[in-house]
Amino acid sequence: MAGFRTHITVSSACGVIYGGVAVQPLGFDTDAAILAAGLTGIGGMLPDLDSDSGIPVREMFGLAATVLPLILLPRLVHAGMTREAILACMLFGYIFVRYFVSRLFMKLSVHRGMYHSIPALFIAGLVVYLCYHSPDRSVRLLMAGGVMVGFASHLVLDEIYSVDLRGVKIVLKSSAGSAVKFSSSSLIATASCYAMLGGLGYLAYKDYQRPPDDDPPPVERRRNRRMMSERETPPPFPAGRHAANL
Repeated sequence: MAGFRTHITVSSACGVIYGGVAVQPLGFDTDAAILAAGLTGIGGMLPDLDSDSGIPVREMFGLAATVLPLILLPRLVHAGMTREAILACMLFGYIFVRYFVSRLFMKLSVHRGMYHSIPALFIAGLVVYLCYHSPDRSVRLLMAGGVMVGFASHLVLDEIYSVDLRGVKIVLKSSAGSAVKFSSSSLIATASCYAMLGGLGYLAYKDYQRPPDDDPPPVERRRNRRMMSERETPPPFPAGRHAANL
């Protein structure tokens, strides 16, 4: 099993490559490519959320509690929320993920369970696709793909470290096959994982069927209407000029 620092190093390297490919030859903006590269690096650390060690869990949930509200920020702005409401959502989102979700996750998950699996990889990508807002769907797919690439690097690296190559004969360790898998020994965990995957997949399908949202956000629409009304209202006559005409 690869160490925490090894996963960070490999996923960060994958993020650099992924961001470079996004710019050339795919033609994405540099800003979007940099964000996708960062999400790739974070995706490589996500499977360690079910780790038995306390330090990686605290670090990862602290990072997840910070990143998830930031991913939701464009969607909150597009919804027309005030700055105070956005800050409140981000604050309570951090508290909810950092303390409530982390405790619930640690009680329900086991190390190398269904969170270390191919379905969990797609769940992570779908969550990012649904949470991140952009009128360009290709940008949302780019972000989701970055998380999935980083997640996949973690699973593959764990499988590589499950093979003992020190002797003449290749020997598989007891952890072999526990990362890149489609099911676990727990029927409830497997069914729950696939139910979550199916629900998120349905929401993503309905979202993809919707026409692209080219309208400006509500705050901008209200600003545009106010500017148009000010242009249509004729300016009042100056007092001196009006008196002279009389």
